[in-house]
Amino acid sequence: MKEDPSLIFHHYLCMRSFIRASYVLQFKAKRWKVKRPPKFPSRLLQGSLSDEEYRNPFLVFEKAFKEFTLQEFEYFNTQIVYFSLGAYSDEPEANIVTLFIHLNKMLDSAQIIRERGLKKIKDKKPTSSE
Repeated sequence: MKEDPSLIFHHYLCMRSFIRASYVLQFKAKRWKVKRPPKFPSRLLQGSLSDEEYRNPFLVFEKAFKEFTLQEFEYFNTQIVYFSLGAYSDEPEANIVTLFIHLNKMLDSAQIIRERGLKKIKDKKPTSSE
């Protein structure tokens, strides 16, 4: 990082965009569904996700933002950049381990959504006879 400290800022911006996109994904579970996993999934492909989260990756985003706010995730991102920039004397102010675990699961979930793809859930519209 000493050769190109701008990489830290680039990382910050990428993670900030990902966190904001993850926040929006928690609301998409009602309209979108992830395509079925393979019949015999590898535990390595599952990453840090439970079996239930692997089947429905949107649960990860819902759980993460139920426990922490968007602002707490963004502050966590800021703390990571601060600690990455060099020597520091302060202790982290928040529980960064739990935030890190949630962020790691969100990254795994996003990868699964990307690999398997999405399909839109069809709305059940009432017919004229109802």
